[in-house]
Amino acid sequence: MRTTISLDDQLAKQVRRAAEARGISVSAFIAKTLDDALKRRERSEPPPFRLVTVRGVHARAGVDLDRPRALDAQDDEARFGHGSR
Repeated sequence: MRTTISLDDQLAKQVRRAAEARGISVSAFIAKTLDDALKRRERSEPPPFRLVTVRGVHARAGVDLDRPRALDAQDDEARFGHGSR
């Protein structure tokens, strides 16, 4: 496929130099660079999720697992003191 792209002057100079250093045309250099970038993106899948668990039979006394924000409040109270000023 034939297409036209616009590059700023500095980038165009870098592309020309890189293509010349490899002994290939600017078109071939751009095609190879894009192909490599797309292949790299396709391969980068997130690692599988791994659930880390700990031993124990029951939740800590006084902890309501249906209200996780309450844990934040308890931690804040323990760290910064009880009640508001």
